[in-house]
Amino acid sequence: MRTTTVLLALTFSGCEGGGPSEAPEKGGPSAEDAARFAKEADQKLLELSKVAVGAAWTHQTDITDEHEAAAAKADEALMAYMSEAIPKAASFDGVQTDADTARMLYLLKTGPDLPAPSDPAKRTELATIAARMNSTYGKGKWCRTESDCLDIEKIEEILAKSQDPAELRAAWEGWHEVGKQMRADYQRFVELGNMGAQEIGFKDLGQLWRARYDMPPEDVEKEVDRLWKQVSPLYEALQCHVRAELNEKYGNELAPADGLIPSQLTRNLWAQDWIYLYDMLEPYPGQPTLDVSNTLESQHKTPVEMVKMAEGFFTSMGLDPLPPTFWDRSMLTKPADREVVCHASAWDVELNNDLRIKMCIDPTHDDLVTIHHELGHLYQDNANHTLPYLFRGAAHDGFHEAIGDAIALSVTPSYLHEMGLLPEAATSNEAVVNAQMQTALGKIAFLPFGLVVDRWRWEVFDGRIKPDQYNEGWWRLKAELQGVAPPAARGEEFFDPGAKYHIPGNTPYLRYFFAHILQFQFHEAMCKAAGHQGPLHTCSVFGSKEAGEKLEAMMELGSSKPWPDALEQMTGSRQMDGRALVTYFEPLMAWLAEQNKGRTCGWNAAIAAPPPAGTPAQP
Repeated sequence: MRTTTVLLALTFSGCEGGGPSEAPEKGGPSAEDAARFAKEADQKLLELSKVAVGAAWTHQTDITDEHEAAAAKADEALMAYMSEAIPKAASFDGVQTDADTARMLYLLKTGPDLPAPSDPAKRTELATIAARMNSTYGKGKWCRTESDCLDIEKIEEILAKSQDPAELRAAWEGWHEVGKQMRADYQRFVELGNMGAQEIGFKDLGQLWRARYDMPPEDVEKEVDRLWKQVSPLYEALQCHVRAELNEKYGNELAPADGLIPSQLTRNLWAQDWIYLYDMLEPYPGQPTLDVSNTLESQHKTPVEMVKMAEGFFTSMGLDPLPPTFWDRSMLTKPADREVVCHASAWDVELNNDLRIKMCIDPTHDDLVTIHHELGHLYQDNANHTLPYLFRGAAHDGFHEAIGDAIALSVTPSYLHEMGLLPEAATSNEAVVNAQMQTALGKIAFLPFGLVVDRWRWEVFDGRIKPDQYNEGWWRLKAELQGVAPPAARGEEFFDPGAKYHIPGNTPYLRYFFAHILQFQFHEAMCKAAGHQGPLHTCSVFGSKEAGEKLEAMMELGSSKPWPDALEQMTGSRQMDGRALVTYFEPLMAWLAEQNKGRTCGWNAAIAAPPPAGTPAQP
């Protein structure tokens, strides 16, 4: 999965600006003082963030030292403002205010992903490190020889096509060298980020991130555990089958029948999805497949045409077309003349409905789904771009991530047939299981990885994982939650978390786990609104104005209400729930149950160690 989004409404990074207004000391702050401060802070954040987002866009679409410095300067300036504004917001705690003011103050206190220390020198240092880590990742290469260096896009092309274990291992290890370059930076980054979080009243950066979910921070981990318990049986069944098939193909030395899955054999750099394994895992070979990559390529679909197709889905539901500026200002292909960050993301650069995506689009099924995801972010931004700045975005970050993916669930065989990408709308049980396997290799395989990234950071931020245990802690969690291992032992000279974009980019990751739960709840609710009859996996809301109205009503709330209110608006429930996900995959789970008969499923993370460092890849 190569999808992420810059959540502009709550990513506070910007340019020069003055501090917040002082509340009067005499008699203590009043409700009027709180309302005035919230309004002023909201306007200042809009002004500052507009400059910062513009600098970030320029930096990520043209990586130069000059643009890196400009982005760092912009971030530093807003960090200075935020270091004053957040304590001021906290000074109104206990003041009885109107609901909107109270909500603004809450979002202001919990919004920043990276609060900076008040000390100017440390603030400058933090901004410089953050920009440098982004550049290090964006410029990352695997050099097979001095003259043959591959960027991440080229590496993923190898993973998509190769089943050779030596080549897969070489590509995996080659890319992970990028993390080593930022290990020292990351250690200092954590120290400075924690200082900033502590100055605004949190124990560490992880507690700040968990405080933004309209519940006590300690309850977030309990909520995660509850949801994981609902959906983990699906992952365990899939992991069991995939491990058995890899063992049959590669043998016990490379893929132990009862051990962990070697990460490189998933053909994904982080084992976060297993979609490239579909060619060897197809349940019913010869049956129609949902993958339309070959058709997109044979029809010479351009990036613009692929985006137009995704836009057409949203407009079929009664939503607005993308603004004309989208087509002029987006980066849809990789430029040949400069370094860029290809990682897909959605932006409102001018914070006035200046909608854009940044993506290096190839004519593949995966990229077609990713485009739907990114446009979901843009339609969320479009729905509430006139709200106060602090209310833009979604009820929580998982909602923002879930919207486009919920639409993508309607990219059914029937829909693809209607779009001319499938010769027939296959509905046989065999075709359904094939389609669900392909979807599961993306969505079910991702579920535990959606927990690993932030569980690792929570333990780093609160000190449970020490700097000399960064890599050990990363692979311990991947073993426990995912049942995967590195190709060989990875010592502390490596920094494998840094090879994942969201670590140097400091993007909280729990949103993606929540999104994988919520998208199925959203899909189920829209299908009910559309009057769908039949199994959930057969539903497409393409063309349903009723589903579009329900979606837009939720999006228009932005983050102005606590997320249970927004969820109730959409689904009738105030609780995130994994049951819709389980229901959706019932055909595949029945098939996997048959395949796994007689197999020993599950894994023991403590005893399933990888081969020692230096062990050569087997032919």
